[in-house]
Amino acid sequence: MVDSLGVAVVGFGWMGRVHTQAYARVPHHYPSLGLRPRLVTVAEDVPGRAEEAAAQFGFDSATRDWREVARDPRVRAVSITAPNFLHREIGVAMAEAGKHIWIEKPVGLSLADARAVADAVARAGVQGAVGFNYRNAPAVEAARELIASGELGTVTHVRVRLFSDYAAHPEGALTWRYEKERGGSGVLGDLASHGADLARFLLGDIESLTADTAVFIPERARPTGATAGHTRATGGEPGPVENEDYVNCLLRFASGARGVLEACRVSVGEQNNYGFEVHGTRGAVFWDFRRMNELGVSRGTTFQDQPVSTVWVGPGAGEYGAFQPGAANGMGYDDLKVIEAHRFLRSIAEGEPYGATPADAVHSAAALEAMTESTQSRSWVSVRA
Repeated sequence: MVDSLGVAVVGFGWMGRVHTQAYARVPHHYPSLGLRPRLVTVAEDVPGRAEEAAAQFGFDSATRDWREVARDPRVRAVSITAPNFLHREIGVAMAEAGKHIWIEKPVGLSLADARAVADAVARAGVQGAVGFNYRNAPAVEAARELIASGELGTVTHVRVRLFSDYAAHPEGALTWRYEKERGGSGVLGDLASHGADLARFLLGDIESLTADTAVFIPERARPTGATAGHTRATGGEPGPVENEDYVNCLLRFASGARGVLEACRVSVGEQNNYGFEVHGTRGAVFWDFRRMNELGVSRGTTFQDQPVSTVWVGPGAGEYGAFQPGAANGMGYDDLKVIEAHRFLRSIAEGEPYGATPADAVHSAAALEAMTESTQSRSWVSVRA
């Protein structure tokens, strides 16, 4: 017996589309899940966009007011893919209305926002999932198991990088992403939030850190109409970029390991160059998002001049088997969101969390807040979730 679950999507930019497509694909990859999502309604305040989404993807209805979603008895679960400044208000309201929520990172503008959403989910007794998708890559889960097994020895240090060029063009529009009031932090929320989550997912809690940030493109043109994604703008009124383009951070983990986290949104020549390198006393493991299904692994007893092997992960790694029958068959970005959607729905079906939760968002936000404090004090800062 398969139960139908009414779902809604609030905010229909690129990520709203990705969530919608993920819901549609879950039954294809996870046919034994006893819960089938049904697209009930989509909310988007840009005129006409919700109606277009409903027509294209098969939602039963469309609205410009997300509050109608909270009041809709047909809706039991909500994807929140609106801009950052709306995360807290919408997330808390949906949880208080008894809706399970799948919310995109960074979950608000601040640690206080992330805590408010996490607390609302806990009080309401609903399930909450957060869009830390990179931890869902089967190769990343395999790397975590390798680290935990002790095959690399004692982990000594990690480097996490997230370099992108999505904001590198000087004509990139001054959207909400560049404003503190609506976007909060810049590359901290966009990319370093993923980096903090990956670092903690692999090595455990971050104890303290010191950070430096910079703005490299200080002024952009305001858009003259509705935007989606990373739109260019020319001729609009210029305005200041209010949050950081770049961050470099040194990490100390509770385990005693050390780390470096570096992220930049204006890296010319870098398209989604995300990954990590974890070193231990007997080996190392390397991952590059652009080669998502591969790991570089060095292990053994030679220490010096020890070679690195390429490992193509297969059905035994993470959720790989739900998508491909054998190693070296490629998976992509959207597949990670299908995994995320499945874990969210499984959490609802079984009444316990699977995958990243609002509590993980609180830990990531605590690291981001410590980075901000460190850039102001120019000192090491403790991370307190």
